[in-house]
Amino acid sequence: MNYSQLVQLYFERSNALQWYWTLYVVVIGGVLAFSSMRQRRSFITTLLVSILYGCFAYKNLGAIHDVTMQRYAVLETIRNYAPKGNEATDVTPVRATLEPTLVAPDYGGIRSFHVTCDVLTIAALWAMERRRSRKIAVPVPV
Repeated sequence: MNYSQLVQLYFERSNALQWYWTLYVVVIGGVLAFSSMRQRRSFITTLLVSILYGCFAYKNLGAIHDVTMQRYAVLETIRNYAPKGNEATDVTPVRATLEPTLVAPDYGGIRSFHVTCDVLTIAALWAMERRRSRKIAVPVPV
């Protein structure tokens, strides 16, 4: 692989990571919207949604971990890349400008943020369940 291909691979992994985060946010929105639209209490439904969301969140975090590790590997390869011949002349100015901007966040912070959002989402599900009335409120005609 040459330097250009390595940089392209880094950004492909960055795009994959962004898609996992986008999917994560969409699922949280869907789960909370579903829960907010329900009118009656249902312990079983809330429990099932919580378990399914937890399973999704676990797998999503695993995918984010894998892609983050791939980004680390590609970034390390980019930093250690030694261009040869004419490529050295082409790569040097780009490298000096580009490489300082290629920053992969620490996975520990990513995991902490994801788990915190997971806990808050499940807490919101149960808070909505707790506040939901047992009877359907029927609007009174005026």
